[in-house]
Amino acid sequence: MSDHLPDRDRSQVRAADADRTLVAQLLSDAFANGQLTVDEYDERTAAVYRAKTYGELDLLTGDLVLSPPPAHAPSGGPTNDRVIAIMSGAVRKGEWTPATRIDAFAFWGGIELDLRRATFTTEETTINCVAIMGGIEVTVPPGVSVEVRGMGIMGGFEHVSATHPGAPRVIITGFAFWGGVSVEIKPADK
Repeated sequence: MSDHLPDRDRSQVRAADADRTLVAQLLSDAFANGQLTVDEYDERTAAVYRAKTYGELDLLTGDLVLSPPPAHAPSGGPTNDRVIAIMSGAVRKGEWTPATRIDAFAFWGGIELDLRRATFTTEETTINCVAIMGGIEVTVPPGVSVEVRGMGIMGGFEHVSATHPGAPRVIITGFAFWGGVSVEIKPADK
């Protein structure tokens, strides 16, 4: 039966929630690297969640330079990880290996990323946080370099920093809209 269906224009196909989440992440990346102003970012992010088709989503990123993820993890660890909490919670804690890049998206939900017992396999781990009416908590052990580049829009984005030459480095980017991103440096036993 599918042989008789006409070819459909991709732009008219309805998008799924996962597609909207991906485009929101791409917009967050573009904002973090200076391709979008705060106003442009706000407008496009709001439009993402109103979009119904791929065509509407494509219009939001068509003028951006989208950088692909690295082809492989430099030291054999995972390259990308995605943590999503939509009206729910998600936790990464205990003994685990963080990816080179972690995309954390909380919408009416909460995420806890506890790196205190984590095994770092790369020199640098980037955590891109997007908290919309939700919260993301990042806990880092002492002795790890921390750099925070995110911002809050009618929300909070806590800026904590620590520099330890030769230590693994955690870079936290993104934004909080009516939500919050907290960053804490705390020993594993507390």
